[in-house]
Amino acid sequence: DLQGLRQKMACLRFFSRTLKSSYPLLQSIPQISSSSSPNRNPNFRTLPFSTSFLITKTPDKFKKKRKKPESARTKSVQHESTKIPHFESLVGRDSHFRFLTRSKEFIAKQPDRILRLDDAGKLYRELGFPRGRKVTRYIPKHPLIFQTYRHSDGKMWLGFSELMEDLLDEEKAIIDSMEVDRVNRVRKLLMMTKDKRILLSKIHHTRLLFGIPEDFRDRVQKYPDYFRVVTGQDGNRVLELANWDPNLAVSELERTFMVDEDKAKKAFKFPLKHGKELELDEKDARKLNQLNTLPLVSPYSDGWKLDLWTLEAEKYRVGIVHEFLSLTLEKRASIHHIVEFKDEFSLTRQTYQMLKKQPTTFYLAGTEMNWTVFLKDGYDYDANGGGLIGKDPQVVFNERLYKYADMQHMEVDSCSNRL
Repeated sequence: DLQGLRQKMACLRFFSRTLKSSYPLLQSIPQISSSSSPNRNPNFRTLPFSTSFLITKTPDKFKKKRKKPESARTKSVQHESTKIPHFESLVGRDSHFRFLTRSKEFIAKQPDRILRLDDAGKLYRELGFPRGRKVTRYIPKHPLIFQTYRHSDGKMWLGFSELMEDLLDEEKAIIDSMEVDRVNRVRKLLMMTKDKRILLSKIHHTRLLFGIPEDFRDRVQKYPDYFRVVTGQDGNRVLELANWDPNLAVSELERTFMVDEDKAKKAFKFPLKHGKELELDEKDARKLNQLNTLPLVSPYSDGWKLDLWTLEAEKYRVGIVHEFLSLTLEKRASIHHIVEFKDEFSLTRQTYQMLKKQPTTFYLAGTEMNWTVFLKDGYDYDANGGGLIGKDPQVVFNERLYKYADMQHMEVDSCSNRL
């Protein structure tokens, strides 16, 4: 009927106006008049138009971005609720000062302690900056440590500031005064190994961990009663233990046991599996577990002879890592340092899982692929918020160096302290 037709026409006109306001391109389409219109052009032909230009997909900016699954490279070892900020910050500090630490070691070995800037740009691995970046981006971050100057040959050179030259002389005095201590640390490392020998290259690679000087390979010649340097079958130089010293064959854990027996008993847990039918309360279960945990196996024993997957062998490996960390300057080591001595200490691929089972003694920071293990007993949480107990003179020096490295100019207080 007529009324219904009018309603349909009104709906079509409304839809047409709405469509044109939403899609302006439709306005360019000519209007088609009714067949009864006298002005219609008989030569005009219309073709069906495509709607492919209409937006039918959700724009990317409105799509919900899916989270990438965490990998071992990015996944943190600790949950946010169990993180210890001080330990995590130390791992971050290592990354922050990587350029400073590596550049200091490398440039200090160069003639006159200088390096041509063009050459420095190619030594990204030796100087500790990312590949593809310019070294000139990192030098200005430590203006009190590094300086550049133009030589008479017209080339730019990189060297140390006067402040840094003085600090290096101060560090050398510390190294000389601590030589006997460093020698004993290396002796204890050798006594812990399976064959009482370590490649000199491995000791050199981990020297900063123990405060061992750069020229240690030459200094060992002064101690023939302690060391022998031999050439292995592959041509590499090997450091061997010359004599066993029973006074050094006492682990840090054993010393703790003699001073505080209860503390030593609580250091590790090797739970004994038992059925619920025993109905043990917490105290009785703890006593039963201690029977399983103690005695520990000394890292200076022949524990490497034990069956690899026995409880006694795991106790031995835990003791090895504990003693290894106690010999480091900062009571910590990265996965790379520990893997360096994997064969010498008879460690397995399960070292990460083994350490995670002992949260009372060890704290693992960083990511699952690149973690650092801390010896918690080496830090005091009550007195100074997690500070290192009994800082080595080299550690004190390093902390001063880091302080200067973060300064953009010399402060008055720092000048007075140096004087």
